[in-house]
Amino acid sequence: MIDVLFLVLPDTLLLDIAGPAEAFRLANQALRRRGQPEAFHLRYAGPQAQADSSVGLRLAALEPLPVAFTRPTWVVLLGRPGEACEVIGHGAAWMDTRRWLAQCVAPRLVATSSEAGGLRLLTVCSGALLAADAGLLAGRQVTTHHELLDDLQALAPTARVQANRVFVEDGAVLTSAGVTAGIDLALHGIAQVCGEVIAAAVAQVMVVFARRGGQAPQASALLAHRDHLHPAVHRVQDAVCAAPAEPWDSPRMAAVAHVTERHLARLFRLHTGLSPRAYVERVRSALAGQALAQGHSAPQAAALAGFSGARQMRQALER
Repeated sequence: MIDVLFLVLPDTLLLDIAGPAEAFRLANQALRRRGQPEAFHLRYAGPQAQADSSVGLRLAALEPLPVAFTRPTWVVLLGRPGEACEVIGHGAAWMDTRRWLAQCVAPRLVATSSEAGGLRLLTVCSGALLAADAGLLAGRQVTTHHELLDDLQALAPTARVQANRVFVEDGAVLTSAGVTAGIDLALHGIAQVCGEVIAAAVAQVMVVFARRGGQAPQASALLAHRDHLHPAVHRVQDAVCAAPAEPWDSPRMAAVAHVTERHLARLFRLHTGLSPRAYVERVRSALAGQALAQGHSAPQAAALAGFSGARQMRQALER
C-alpha cells in the first residue's frame, strides 16, 4: 500500500486536496469491488495541527511532518491563492515545510518513478513553487499554473519549465497545472499502480475526461473513447476492459447494454466514433501490444488479449 501524504498549509486550495483525494478513495473502492486489496492510504500532514483552507473551511487533526517514511510514499504539495510574491516564503508554515522538504524529502527522491519502493513528489498548481523553493526541481522538466510559469523558472533556474501542459512527469517528480489538473495527475498515478481499467472506472464516476501530459504515453485504448456520459456504452466498455478475452459478439454486448444490437451500434458510433466490434479490437490490440513489450511470445500475447491466434493479432495490430 502506498501512503499518499497531502501537505496542508494555511490557505491551501480546497479543490487541490479534495479532487485528488477523492480519486484515490474511488480507486480503493473500485479495487474492493473487484476483491482486490486497497492500494492507497490517505494521510494529511502539516507544520500546524490545523489550518484554514482557501474557502475558510478549517482542516484539523493534521499529522506533524514525518521524520521518516516506513513504506512507499507520495508527498503531495498543494496550491495556495495569491500571486507568487504573496505566497513564496511568507509565514512560518511555509518556511518550516520548506526546511522539511529539503532535509527529509530531497534525499529520498528516487531517480526514476518506476522504483515502487521509493518516494515520489507530486505538486498541484502553486505547490510547484514550494518544491522549487526547497531545491527539489533543479534540472527537471516541470510545470505549474500558467500564471506562475515565470515565477517557477525564477525559483528553479536550471529546471526546464513546460508551458501548456496538464502535468509533467520527470522521474520521481510529477508536477501539474492548476486545480483540476490535480485530478488528472491522480488518475495518471492510479493507472500506473492499479491499471488503466481502474483509472477509467474512477474517471467515469468523477465524470471527468482523463487527459494525459505530453511526457506520458498516448492514452491507451482502455482509457480512450470514454469522454461521454451514456450509461449503456459505458457498461459495455467496462465489461470488455474487465474481461477482454471473453467472446464479445454483438448479442452479448447488447445484452450487457440492455439495448438491441442495432441500437448499440448506433450508440457506439455516436459516442465513440467506433463500432462495438472495432472497440473490442482496439482494446485487445492495446493489451497484445503491452504483452509483446513485456516479452511474451506472439501466441501468448494473442491468447492473453483474446485473439484466436497470432495471425489475427498481427492483422489487428496492423489495422
